[in-house]
Order: sequence, then C-alpha cells, then structure tokens
Amino acid sequence: MPLLVLAFSINLKHLEMDGSYRIWFGEDSKILKDYDDFRGTFGNDDAVIITFKDENGIFNKKALQSIENITQALWRMKYIARVDSITNYQYIYAGDEDSDDVIVEDFIQDIQSATPQYLNDRKNIAINDSLIVDGLISRDGTTTMIAARLTPKVNDDSDKSLEIMKLVNEILAPEIDKTGYKYWLNGGPPLNQAFVEIGTNDALTFTPLVLVASMILLFLLFRRVSGSLIPIGVVVFTFLTVLAVQVLLGYKLNNFTANLPVFVVAIGIADAVHVYIVWLMYKKEGTDNFNAVLHSMKKNFLPIFLTSVTTAIGFATLTISEVVPVSTLGIATASGAILAFFISVFWMPAVLLLLKKDVKTKIIEKEISKKPIGYGDFIVRNDKKIVLITTLIFAVLAVGLFKVKVDSNTILYFDESVEIRKSTEFLAQNLTGPMAYEIIVDSGKKDGIKDPEFLKTVEKFYKDYQEEFADVRHLSSILDIVKRFNKVLDDKDEIPDNQNLIAQYLLLYSLSLPQGMELNDRMDIDERKLRITGRINIVDTSKDLQMINYVHDWWEKTPYSAVVNGQTAMFAYMQSDVTDTLIYSLSLAITLVSILMLLIFRRIKLLWVFILPNLLPVALVVGLMGWIGINIDIGVAIAGAIIIGVAVDDTIHFLVKYFDARKRGLSLAESFDEVLRYAGKAIVFTTIILSISFSLFAFSNFTPNQNFGIVTASALIIALVVDLLLLPALLSLNFKTKIN
Repeated sequence: MPLLVLAFSINLKHLEMDGSYRIWFGEDSKILKDYDDFRGTFGNDDAVIITFKDENGIFNKKALQSIENITQALWRMKYIARVDSITNYQYIYAGDEDSDDVIVEDFIQDIQSATPQYLNDRKNIAINDSLIVDGLISRDGTTTMIAARLTPKVNDDSDKSLEIMKLVNEILAPEIDKTGYKYWLNGGPPLNQAFVEIGTNDALTFTPLVLVASMILLFLLFRRVSGSLIPIGVVVFTFLTVLAVQVLLGYKLNNFTANLPVFVVAIGIADAVHVYIVWLMYKKEGTDNFNAVLHSMKKNFLPIFLTSVTTAIGFATLTISEVVPVSTLGIATASGAILAFFISVFWMPAVLLLLKKDVKTKIIEKEISKKPIGYGDFIVRNDKKIVLITTLIFAVLAVGLFKVKVDSNTILYFDESVEIRKSTEFLAQNLTGPMAYEIIVDSGKKDGIKDPEFLKTVEKFYKDYQEEFADVRHLSSILDIVKRFNKVLDDKDEIPDNQNLIAQYLLLYSLSLPQGMELNDRMDIDERKLRITGRINIVDTSKDLQMINYVHDWWEKTPYSAVVNGQTAMFAYMQSDVTDTLIYSLSLAITLVSILMLLIFRRIKLLWVFILPNLLPVALVVGLMGWIGINIDIGVAIAGAIIIGVAVDDTIHFLVKYFDARKRGLSLAESFDEVLRYAGKAIVFTTIILSISFSLFAFSNFTPNQNFGIVTASALIIALVVDLLLLPALLSLNFKTKIN
C-alpha cells in the first residue's frame, strides 16, 4: 500500500494553486456568461490599481514624475490595455479668449519645466474637477491613483495574476528607490495573488501543524509510538492519494480546497483511533496479538463501514453544486472517506499484526480496568436532569440563531495584517471606494445614449443612488463629458436639450483623444448602451446585493433598463450562491444520513434520537456564532460538513455498540458502560485531537480559515457532550421500562 501511494504521489509535483475568479463558475454559469458578454462589449473591468500619498500634496515634480514614469511603463507592459492617471487625464478646456477652440489634452505637460505657479494652478483645477476628484485624485490633493486596465481575455485560459504582479513590481522597484513612497496595490491581480499566497501559506503551515499536533496528542493519549504513527499513517496515505487523484483529474487547489488534507484528517483519524484503541485494550488484558486485532475488527468493522458510507454520502451532496471548487471538494472528501475505510481495515490491521511487543500487565491494571464503573449508572439515575440541564444550556445557545447573519466580504476575508487588506483600506480612507460596480444602462434604441431625456435620467440616477447609499463614492460615464463640453462651450453645467449637439460633443471629444484612450469602453458599438462605473466602499455581500437590486428596481420604473456587472457584482453573487449551496447541501446531507440511519437501525420511533445528535452540534454552534458575532461565510459552511461528518461517526459508533449490547441482554447501565468501554474513549480522544488541531486555524491570516477553526473546534466539543450525555439520557428515558 505505501508503494501504491508513493506511485500516485509522484503526480503531486504538478499540483498548482489557482486564485482566479473563474474557478468559481461552471462552464454554463449565467453569471460568467453575462460577465464575458460585458467584457466583449466594453472591455475588461479588471485592473491593477496603484495608489500612493504625498503628505505635502502630489502636485510636485517628484510625485508627478513618478506618476508619469509608472504610467508610461504600464502602457508598454504586457497584458495592459489602457492606463489612466492624473498626468494623462484628458482635460477639456476652452482655448484663448479670442478663440472658440475646445482643447482636450494631457492634464500635466512638461513636468520638469513646470513652475510652482503652474503646479499650484493644476492642483486647484484637479481638486475641483468632478470628473476626477474622488477618482484619480483625492479632495485634499495628497493621494492619487494610477489605473492599469487589463486586456479583455487575459485570464481566460489560465490565471496570469502572478506574472502580472511580477511585472508591476519590477516597474515600481526603481520608483520606490528614487521617491521613497509606499505604493499600494489593489485590483484583480493583487487580490488573486493574495488568495494564492495565503492559500499556499496556510496549506504549507497548517497541514503540517495539524499532523504534528495530532501525532503529539496521540502519543500523549496512548503513550505509545505506534499509537501516534499508525493513525497518522492512515490519514497521510489517504490525503496523498486523494490529492494525487485531484491532480490527475486536472483540478487545481484554491483557498477553498487548499485545506483538503485537514478535512481528510477529520474523516480518517476517527476510524484509525477506534481500531487502535480497542486493539490496545485487548492487548492490555493479555490477549495475544492476532486475537486482539481480530476482536478490534469485529467490534469496529460495521460501525467504521457505516460511518464511512454516511460521511461519503454527506460530502457527496456537495457535488450537486454548480460552483466548481465546492463540487470538487465534495468528490475529493467523499472519495477520501471511502479510501480511509479501506486503509483502516486492510493496511492498519496488517501493521498491527507486525507489532510483537507486549504490554506489561502491571501497567494494565493501573491504566485501564476491564469495565468502566459508574458511567451507565450515572446516566440512568440522572437521565431527566441531564436532558433538562443540557436543554437549558442549548436553549441559551439557540437564541443566538436569531442573531447570526449569512454574510461575507472578499476583502474582509483577509486579516488586517495582510497587504491586500491594508491596501484596500488605504484606498478607501484616502481616495475612493475600492470596489466597482459596472452599471450597464440600455436606452432601448440605436444612438439612444445621445438622447437628452436619457442622459437626464442618468443624471437623476446619479443623484438618487448617492443619496440613498453613502457607500457610493463616485459615479462616472460619458454623461460627465457631455456636461463638461457644454460647460466649456455654453457656460452651463447641464445636459443640452439638442441630441445633435450631444453627438457633436462626443465626436469632437473622440477625435481629440490619443490612441488607446477612446470612448469604446464607455458605450457599445450601436451607442445604445451606456456604462456607468461606480466606486463603492467595502461592504458585506448582503449590502452589495441590496445596492445592486436598488439599481435594477430604480431603472425598472423608467422607460429604460439596467444591469450591474463587473467582478464586484460577480463576487457578491458568487459568495451568496456558494454559501446558499453549502447550506442546502448540508441540509440534504442531514436528511440523507438520517434516512440511512433509519435503514440501519430500523427503529422509526427513534428517528428523532438518531437525527438530534447530528443536527444539534451544527445548530448550536451557529447559535454560538450569533452570540459572538461571527457571520456564516464559506469557512463556516465548510465547517458544517466536517461537524456533521464527525458527529455522525460518533453517533453511529455509540448506537451500534449500544444496540449490540442490548441484543446480548445487557441492562441499560451495562450497555452504556460497554459503549464507553469500546467507543467512548475513542470518541473522547478523537474530539480532543481534532478540536485542538483545528483550533490552530484561529492563527490563520485568512478569516474563513479562522472561522473554520473556531467553529469546528467548538462544535466538536458540543458533539461530544451530545453523544456521551444527551444521547444516552434520551435512550435511557425511552427504554427504562425494559431495564432488567
């Protein structure tokens, strides 16, 4: 078996990490199709945003020369379609007093020859120019942005973010040396790079940490090297094979699946601990090695088989998702559950049979008695009190269910210490909204965007949208250019009533633009659809969806229509869909597992007893999240799958051994004692190992991983209380009439 695993593992050299947004959508995704159609018409909204601040104002030769150097270098860079900055902003103004000329030219001319008066004049114009203030320049003139928009299909075949960021950093390196400025990076490529770096770092950090922590805890619990290495061997063989198969199938890791080995730890370690602990128990009682292995397999084969099947079914429900990382996670973890079963019942017994060293009997008597005393009697005597007390405690936790929110935010996924988070907050605090909505308004007819009534409706939308939402920092479209031309030529900052005049303004502006700065990214070829770009603050997904829906609803009340596109809207839809899908999948998993448990134990009157231990840990930990203010996000939703998997495992081990004891005529108390003897210790050990190991994720710089660790560790402790106290108390109340 190790040789087979080694053969598969050779493929891991091809393992890659993908941070692209496209991995979250299936080939038939309407969201992705609409976005691709948008890019085909208006070009890419994805960009590298470079921001910096000069406390004395950026209108000095050092700052402006740096902007110009970066702007020109980005124009020449691979994958860049257009660059906008304060130096190449196409400024519209009237000619000399004796001339009727309208001039459109770069805002900053001949930096090195610029006089202090010229620079001061440029500053005063810029900070009062509605076209660029809160966009390219801050209101106080100290912070500026350089926006390098990517070519339309740059990331279609594969994510080029790391290559793009390498080229950008090469451009910025000499500027940093010359100016000493801190250049903050935002946009799609820096975000994707952050996802890749955090995902890779967490996978390389926490996977080994979880394994090492598990090994140490196993050694401390069993006091034997074999007790540490053999269960870990089961886990390592399982996740190496699962990862290798993922590579063979052509999948790449992402932040969602990077911790796949940790999921496999949760799936595989319980089986191994149950087998090992019963084997060790028989060995300590003086049973020869062969029979100790045989008895362990007799006690554990059926529950391990059942737990593997139920876990596989639970995770397989994730495959119904159209979100590719979610469905691939479902395939990987479901296959991992089955693979862990085979390794636990074939490889592990074979290894145990090779262990010849006996356990000294004097250690046996001190470490373990043949029969646990007091547990069964305690449960039977106090069953009503246990149910009452746990119900009261759980009721308090359950109140938090009314406080919890299903919400998330892409940027807030990152810890405050992460560069992309700091860059985004810098942009928001000093310049403009870091996120962007691309609002596409359909006038309904060819050349309709030149209709004065249409543009006046757009202007009213500007006003209403910004009044309704303070998080809308800046709106821009060709409306602003039309009004500027009218201001310059007619001294009226308004939309002219003549459509032909509007057409002439746009034509004149277009003819004045340098190559690459055309208006074809602001309207479609038929001049029917208008693109409005909104710069938006960082908000939660629920607020994003509220603001997006407002746009749709507002335009529905007009003769026109509008849709919101762009990557910010895509992420809002995607995160909502991912979380909803996971919640739906978990609900389906609980339903299927409950039906399967009904078929296994064939006691329909006890169905609620079978369901409760699997449902309570998830429900109660969600209530706990409500109390401590953690929203349900992707990390929490993944945790739900792990929680159900482990809770179901513990419940099945408990019930299989309980009903087996009852069939052999043991009383309630004796049955509970036997469960504790052959399953209880393993359940406790598994909970200790997994809860401590998963709690390490609280130290991650990725918020979903932090939430995953906190929520999973808390839920496993709740599951332990449910399985070893509430479940037997409920069984005791139900079967008391049959006590011998």
